[in-house]
Order: sequence, then structure tokens, then C-alpha cells
Amino acid sequence: MELGKFLVIFGAMLAVVGVVVMVLWQMLVPLGRLPGDFFYRGKNTTMYFPLATSLVVSVVLSILLYAVSRLLG
Repeated sequence: MELGKFLVIFGAMLAVVGVVVMVLWQMLVPLGRLPGDFFYRGKNTTMYFPLATSLVVSVVLSILLYAVSRLLG
């Protein structure tokens, strides 16, 4: 029962985060094109390392998961 409850809540959170990311993508924050994202294009290679985007997503998800754990526990 606990696993089912967790999966439902996690799925709902994931859907909410997806909607928020889509809205922010079009309006405010260009995720994937932040100043700390590295992009290199050579003659035969292209390398992209989204460092700043990874950090922002990690912080946001950490805060969301912390809030959910406080609400459930």
C-alpha cells in the first residue's frame, strides 16, 4: 500500500514539474541555454555539457522531494 501511494504521489509531482518546466521554457528560463552550459562545435564533433541546467534542476528537485518527504512523514 505504501509503495502504491508513493508511486501515485511521485507521478503527480513529475507531471507538475513537467508542466512547470514547459511554462518556464517558453516564458522565463531558457533551460539548456543557461550561461554555465558549455557548448563546443568543432569540425567533426559537437559537445554539449549542460552544467548550469543540471545544477538548477538538481536544486529544484531536491527542494521538491524534501517538501514531499516532510508532508508524508
